[in-house]
This record gives sequence, C-alpha cells and structure tokens, in this order.
Amino acid sequence: MSVFKLIHSDYKKYRKYGANFFVILFLTQGFWALIQYRTANFFYTKVKWKPLRLFFMFFLYIWQKAIEITTGISIPASVTIGHSFYIAHFGGIIMNSDTIIGNNCNISQGVTIGVSGVGENRGVPIIGNNVYIGANAVIAGKITINDNSLIGACSLVVSDVIENGVVVGVPAVLVSEKSSKGYI
Repeated sequence: MSVFKLIHSDYKKYRKYGANFFVILFLTQGFWALIQYRTANFFYTKVKWKPLRLFFMFFLYIWQKAIEITTGISIPASVTIGHSFYIAHFGGIIMNSDTIIGNNCNISQGVTIGVSGVGENRGVPIIGNNVYIGANAVIAGKITINDNSLIGACSLVVSDVIENGVVVGVPAVLVSEKSSKGYI
C-alpha cells in the first residue's frame, strides 16, 4: 500500500469517529504523528541508496523529535503499522523501534509498547489486527497480542493474549472472549 493510501486510510478512520477535515488536520495531534510516521517510514523502508536515505532521514528525525515534543507521541520510522491506525487521545505514547502493529487498531493515551525479558525471551510485542489498547496500558516482552483483542486501561500485558481476548489488570489476565468489537 502506498504512503498516500495509508495516510488516507488513517484519515478515514478519524472521520469515522466524527471529526471533520479541519479538526483532523489542524487539531488532532495523533494524526500529525501518523503523517510524520508514515512519511518517515516510507523513506526508511523504500529508499535503498544509503546516502539519499540518510539525507532524508536527517530531516525526518528532526521532524519526529518536534512531533514528540509537541504531541508526546513517539513512533520511530522503523515501526511497522498496518492501515487504518487511530490514536485516540493526546500524549504519552511510546513505541519500541521494533514494534509491529496490524491493521485497524486503536491506541489510547499513555500506552507503552516496549522491550522486556531476558535471554531468548527478550523481545518486543507483535500486535495483531483490530486490537484496542486502553489508556495507560503497558505491553512489554516477546509476546503476541492476537487479532480482535482488547487490552483494558492501566493493564500490564507480559504474556500472549488469545484471539478475541479481553485482558485487564496488573499483570493482565483474561476476563472475557468478547473481542474488541464495539471499541474499534
């Protein structure tokens, strides 16, 4: 999918939640972060000639730092995010540079997706499609969050989440298999 189609799919996701063009483009910090990420990711993954890539990435890293300072959202260029991504609220979102997120996911404010573990268990989560991550959740370690899952607010997820699983708590435990339907 081209960078423009990805940005358009993100835009359509924001429109789904009732925002108009002006609000999305000028007042929605999550969308600013996504535009910056999509642009940086394009140059990071598509430009193969290293000197040219480094030239563009220098300016894109400055733009990324400005977005981080302005919005409190850190999405490195090397992260992999599918189409129709939605950042629900302003600030405090941190992603490890090896993060992988599927299609049609929602993330709320204060979410951290990071590295954890020791030895062969050390790694970064892989997040499936149609996943909702509630406010201030922490997802860490070499784990898989399967499709249609819901991570409750303020949860600490350090183990795999089954498909359609709803987890909450510290550490997060499965409380339901009702999926993320209605939250995405």
